[in-house]
Amino acid sequence: MAILSKPEILKLLKAGKLKVEPFRRAQVGEGSIDLHLGSEFRVFKKAHDVFHVVDNVDFTKITELVHVRQNQHLLVMPGELVHGITQERVTLPKNVAAFIEGRSSLARVGLLTHLSSGFIHPGTSNRTVLEIANISPVPLAIRPGTKICQIVLIEVKGEGKYMGRFATQLFP
Repeated sequence: MAILSKPEILKLLKAGKLKVEPFRRAQVGEGSIDLHLGSEFRVFKKAHDVFHVVDNVDFTKITELVHVRQNQHLLVMPGELVHGITQERVTLPKNVAAFIEGRSSLARVGLLTHLSSGFIHPGTSNRTVLEIANISPVPLAIRPGTKICQIVLIEVKGEGKYMGRFATQLFP
């Protein structure tokens, strides 16, 4: 297992084995690809009842979908969690997996871009859902189009293709 470098990432993109849509070459760093925040979010509804967490939990029962226009923002209050999604759809080859990594510039103001679901299976083709949390003491405004995270690509020994519940997700 090895992390792919910029030349290897560019080779895969050129060969069409790895796809990032939309894509700009400037997104590729020395060992990662920058992804941008989309305009769809899932925010938690105010609840007065206990929500039971079980296998196959349905997050849509306690969240609502919110669309934010390009020049607008979503206000994330201290201690609040929202689900966002990347603008880019990433298609991985069957022998490449990825990890989501936050950006240090955002973490320095208390914005975390993923909390627990940072692994992207080989063969996945979707937009990446982000678990965005404000751990700062001040409200933070997040805007669609912001460089929100990066993915680090790793070579997988053998091949696999994710076929699970979120294999083709396009909205958070």
